[in-house]
Amino acid sequence: MSSNSFGKLFTVTTFGESHGPAIGCVIDGCPPGLAIAAEEFRGDLDRRATGRSRYTSQRHEADEVEILSGVYQGRTTGTPIALLIRNTDQRSKDYGDIVQSFRPGHADYTYWQKYGIRDPRGGGRSSARETTMRVAAAVVAKKWLAEHHGVRVRGYLAQIGNVVPDAFDWDVVEQNPFFWPDAAQVPALESYINALRKSGDSVGARVNVVADGVPPGWGEPIYGKLDGDLAAALMSINAVKGVEIGDGFAAVAQRGSGHRDEMGMDGFASNHAGGILGGISSGQPVVASIALKPTSSILIPGHSVNLAGEPVEVVTKGRHDPCVGIRATPIAEAMMALVLMDHALRHRAQCGDVGAVAPRIP
Repeated sequence: MSSNSFGKLFTVTTFGESHGPAIGCVIDGCPPGLAIAAEEFRGDLDRRATGRSRYTSQRHEADEVEILSGVYQGRTTGTPIALLIRNTDQRSKDYGDIVQSFRPGHADYTYWQKYGIRDPRGGGRSSARETTMRVAAAVVAKKWLAEHHGVRVRGYLAQIGNVVPDAFDWDVVEQNPFFWPDAAQVPALESYINALRKSGDSVGARVNVVADGVPPGWGEPIYGKLDGDLAAALMSINAVKGVEIGDGFAAVAQRGSGHRDEMGMDGFASNHAGGILGGISSGQPVVASIALKPTSSILIPGHSVNLAGEPVEVVTKGRHDPCVGIRATPIAEAMMALVLMDHALRHRAQCGDVGAVAPRIP
């Protein structure tokens, strides 16, 4: 398998390259009757898009969604939903110098070793441009989850370089270009990213994503664990090098007496497990975190080799992000929403007749 499809009952197959004529996806398994229109994709696509602020890549794509199938008179029909977005702002000439060489830290070398051919324009299939269609597909998933289960998926930038927020406010997250939860720190972040861009370097980041309203029971034991599928989904995002569920690696320094999420009929005392126990949702918020590496697309020369095996010095030209974590928030939300949507349908298929089981901890 070439692994361009995601999910079991709610499946998403993406296609297209960064500098090709278009990118797209096919969503299969969406229940019929969900009201959806092309304009509903605009909000999340704008949040992910480049060129919307001076702190990200300045590639300007309209990202206008065309619904090709699966929707009739404004409602899903239960048949495959095909979505298409045409690329309009490719600048392939920026990549002319790397046709014969491999950019260090990129997928150039590994794609070449696997396929014996690669598309050097903008990274081809390995470009974060592909995640546009994940976000588009998740618009459908988010809407169904909200309407049928009251689930809300939100994310925020939790760290950039060594900077962490001193305060937290969900309302602030959508009011600045960084998805940063501390309003007082935004001016300092602006200066930080501006200085980073001028230096020609980049920096890593951490993004947290939270799903509220997930009922208990989603997920399957052993090989279909909710946290296992979530970790794989988040790890599939470009530049992600680490995933945590709940307290994650911090649990190493904790003790069982403190880490266990004690419960009573008035609720759980804590949520160190991130809302998942034994691979199955507990009814608490599902919490995950991703670590993103600093992008390798920088102006500082780096050592590499060319197709002839000769040493070369590579400078990555073009329009790039000084911190890919800034645009990763809606992508992380999308992957969590797609996992939850898939597991919601899988749970309904196997356990739809079980109903509510007492006691139910709020």
